[in-house]
Amino acid sequence: MTSDSPARTAVDAAIAATGLTVETRELPKLERTVARALSPGQDRVDEATFRAALCAVRRKPWGSRLMDLTRRKGQVWITRADTEAAAATVDDPQPDDDRLLRALAPVVHARLRATAASPETVLETIRADLFDGTGRVLSPTETEDLSRAIAAAFDLAPEGGFVEAVRRTADARQQEHDSIEQEARARRREEVRRLREWEASLVPFAEVPRLLRCSQNEALRWIAENRLPVARRVPQKNGTERWEFDPRELIALRTQLPLWRGEAHAPGAPLVPDAGTRKVGNAVIARVAALDRYAAHFKTARALKRRITLVTGPTNSGKSHTALDALARAESGMALAPLRLLAHEFREALTARGVPTSLATGEERIDIPGSRHLAATVEMCPLHNPVDVAVIDEAQMLTDPDRGAAWTAAIMGAPARHLFVLGAPDCIPMVRRIAELCGDPLDEVHLERKGPLVTAPDPVRLQDLRPHDALIAFSRREVLDLRAALLARGRHVAVVYGALSPEVRRAEAQRFNSGAADILIATDAIGMGLNLTIRRVIFTALRKFDGTQTRDLNAQEVKQIGGRAGRYGKHEQGIVGVLAGAGSAAFVRSMLAAPPAELTDLRPQVQPDADIIQAVAAEIGSESLFGVLARIRRAVLRRDDPNYRLANMEQAFAIATALEGVTGLSLAQRWVYAMCPVDDRDNGIQRLVHWAADHAAGRPVVPPGPGRLPPADRAERVELERAEKRHKRLVAWRWLSLRFPDAYLAREDAEDATARLNDWIEDVLRQQSSRARENPRAARARS
Repeated sequence: MTSDSPARTAVDAAIAATGLTVETRELPKLERTVARALSPGQDRVDEATFRAALCAVRRKPWGSRLMDLTRRKGQVWITRADTEAAAATVDDPQPDDDRLLRALAPVVHARLRATAASPETVLETIRADLFDGTGRVLSPTETEDLSRAIAAAFDLAPEGGFVEAVRRTADARQQEHDSIEQEARARRREEVRRLREWEASLVPFAEVPRLLRCSQNEALRWIAENRLPVARRVPQKNGTERWEFDPRELIALRTQLPLWRGEAHAPGAPLVPDAGTRKVGNAVIARVAALDRYAAHFKTARALKRRITLVTGPTNSGKSHTALDALARAESGMALAPLRLLAHEFREALTARGVPTSLATGEERIDIPGSRHLAATVEMCPLHNPVDVAVIDEAQMLTDPDRGAAWTAAIMGAPARHLFVLGAPDCIPMVRRIAELCGDPLDEVHLERKGPLVTAPDPVRLQDLRPHDALIAFSRREVLDLRAALLARGRHVAVVYGALSPEVRRAEAQRFNSGAADILIATDAIGMGLNLTIRRVIFTALRKFDGTQTRDLNAQEVKQIGGRAGRYGKHEQGIVGVLAGAGSAAFVRSMLAAPPAELTDLRPQVQPDADIIQAVAAEIGSESLFGVLARIRRAVLRRDDPNYRLANMEQAFAIATALEGVTGLSLAQRWVYAMCPVDDRDNGIQRLVHWAADHAAGRPVVPPGPGRLPPADRAERVELERAEKRHKRLVAWRWLSLRFPDAYLAREDAEDATARLNDWIEDVLRQQSSRARENPRAARARS
């Protein structure tokens, strides 16, 4: 626009008439705004019109200015949307800070009132929203300021009542938090001191003959026979080990020397079972060494004459169908699944066969009166009630670093006269080893796939996807990015990834199976459970981050995921391909043809249970779970044990460490908390400490709420992720509520919040897909 245009003339005249200051950088936009208000041939505007135009130009900077003002005042709960909405109401072209803040107050109050029905719920919702969005935890001062804003929004007194209650609670919580931290540090220091004191008391092998009053050759022979417990093995730089022994254990073993030498038993000396089958000496090692003889730990299973049938085969070979038929014919039984979703499917499959079946998962129970069958997750395997038949699925999980110990316990401990173990062929050597350790006879059945699985000859382009295709990505972000790209093309899309609840995953699978969505985008979460009618599985990447490093997919992963292609009776041939630009079809072909990987370590993973934890604590004289786990990690199961290896217990150890400062909980209760499924990436361990502190103090532990859920058709990706996080927190809360019902009281509220989140997430995914089909251009703009 030229300097002599009518709009410029009008602007210059208005500036001169009003005396308002306008910066040079504002002039182009101001001229365009004024031009829209001028009639043809007009070169003058009235003062009100000019002021309105100048306000319109300045509103965006006012929003930023307001954000800066609120942050300097510590009002971190005020959002960008709040400041922009307030700026839109200002009609003074040169407002001062007070004028902007006065415009902000009614906007914020209206939002707070719309957030929830009660001030208390508003406070908790804002706190949760803030933490989810930024990871920010409000300080006591910030919490008090927020409470005043909430009080003003609800026409409450600015002091006393609600504000005073919030202040007292915040101060008390801060003091409690500080006290927990101080107590935790002190107790950890004490446990570390005790552990170091014990380690300092250990003696080298050279001292063993003197303490035992035996020869060096005798000591070496007894160590080889597993009669003398080595307390610690310290690796040396030259590749050897330095053996260290507990002198108290050695002295206590002197009475056994005549027995070991084949001499007459010393008068008055206690008889001890042969140490070749039972550890002797220090009672902590004796009892905890049940990990060395883990199979014997399951007395009910060992008392039965069990028979194990190992059923292996690729995906879609009918393994589950074969075992469930046998289970349905049995008088009593149980089916153990890797996921809650699959446990539900097992229950429904048995019910469809006319078998009433109960359900037990970490956070859910369904008791059917008179039922003699149970569907459960593997971790919930009942160990003391014998049944005729049990089924354990996905046995290749034995090698999983996080959950493998649960499969070891289930296969060794399931009290079933006939145990069916199902899995990919890769699990055969490990299951054989477990059967050997249990002394159970093993039959092996191998099933072939019901339809052929072939590799797509060429990479598949995104635009060439067809109905019943499934794209496989390896992160939530990649799934949602692909979803946005396909929605922009007008495709109907269903998604399945780990952060979604089982209920939502199931609903998405149903949309895909029914044809309401023609494309499925999923992570490797589809590798277990979910009946899907997939024609082609197409990998969008051939590398994944496994928690430690980014690596190529291995053969088992390609087979497990790719094997979901093809469905007996619907898609007779399954096709596995790779997305164009993501890799080579030859790689997929080679992985599908590869033989099962050879396991380098056939020792099943084991971990202590509540009984072992209690035994160790009693012997070392400590109620510290941190101290007990530290001793177990250092001294219980030798690294070179020929039969077993200790499972990864890092998260349990981290929870135990964090709980050290929470007084008032028993050791058994702390162990339950250490087993709780929390997401430590979402500050889950610290949240667990807060819950435990409430529990220990006798306060009811309030369940997480669903938070503020915008209309599903206007939800953004960040709001979807926030809802998924809240659902995970509710899973942890519900898990604890089944174990501590007297502290976790509001079970129905938690169930309602879970249902609301599930319904909302499902609505978001469904409505966005439908809207994209109706308006691809808008979908492209949103993505």
